[in-house]
Amino acid sequence: MALQNRVLPSGDIVAHPARGTLMGNRGILHDAQRRLGTASWRHPHWIYCRLHFKDRHRQVMQPGAYTELFFLDESVALAAGHRPCAECNRPAYTRFRALWEQVHGPTASAADLDRALHRARVTRTRQQMRHESDAATLPAGTFILHEGQPHLVADRQIYHYTPDGYRPEATKPTGPVTVLTPRPTVALLAAGYWPVMHPNAG
Repeated sequence: MALQNRVLPSGDIVAHPARGTLMGNRGILHDAQRRLGTASWRHPHWIYCRLHFKDRHRQVMQPGAYTELFFLDESVALAAGHRPCAECNRPAYTRFRALWEQVHGPTASAADLDRALHRARVTRTRQQMRHESDAATLPAGTFILHEGQPHLVADRQIYHYTPDGYRPEATKPTGPVTVLTPRPTVALLAAGYWPVMHPNAG
């Protein structure tokens, strides 16, 4: 039986058997039976990590340890509101933070960056914060809703997201669309941050 530890572009955490390409952390969300409660996070420091780092091994959802979350790829992790880990994913974190300071101004620490990002990813009612934008202005790597479903934006196409991969592309829409990726992160994508996407995203 699949554990509830797969993160969607909407930020929701679901049970799905397919393995992701990245792992993440929002704190301890599970109980002794490895079941999630109502909380979707325990702190604002949402990160995503490499699956392999320094030969470390973890038993998933150990009692008292943080809940290991999994993402299809980096674009999904960004859409869900996470940022690169400063330890195992240091090169990505360094690029992310440098672009953040270039676009949004200086930040004293990773914790300050996390708090700023948290204000842009969830509402006061703990729902994903979405915004409207002209599809033509959105950079590759952004997630939007198209016909009610999450789609990844590429240069001229969009790809329908599923937890086990992307489906055949459609033509990039025109006009206003609902954007899932937090607004500050979209600005970093536009400034040149290039996420690693799943191979079947073309």
